Amino acid sequence: MSTFATRHLPVGRDTVALDGSDVRILLQLAGGGMAHFELGPGKISKAITHRTVEEIWFFIAGNGKMWRKQGDKAEITDVSRGLCLTIPLGVHFQFRSLGPEPLAAIAVTMPPWPGDNEAIVVDGIWVPTE
Repeated sequence: MSTFATRHLPVGRDTVALDGSDVRILLQLAGGGMAHFELGPGKISKAITHRTVEEIWFFIAGNGKMWRKQGDKAEITDVSRGLCLTIPLGVHFQFRSLGPEPLAAIAVTMPPWPGDNEAIVVDGIWVPTE
């Protein structure tokens, strides 16, 4: 059994994701984890997919676009504060920040993030800046 935990958003990043976004690790339980992702103004992430995890993202700041591809289906979604979206297992995705402020999201990862070998770089729709 897990004990309850409390944590404030760290001031600085804990790490840089393979896609190039800054990551601030929040909390996790046996079934999932939560982190804060931020991509600077005008930046474009690398396109990635995950080996074993699914994610739900909730955007809290900035404006941008998220590309997702699953098999033959692909779409680009305008993202901004208040939008929530899913990244199911095996989906290829890439995001970009548009406008003067960073694009930021809180993401829940299920199961918890297993480590550095989870993400795989794939071909995306935009040329990454990160």
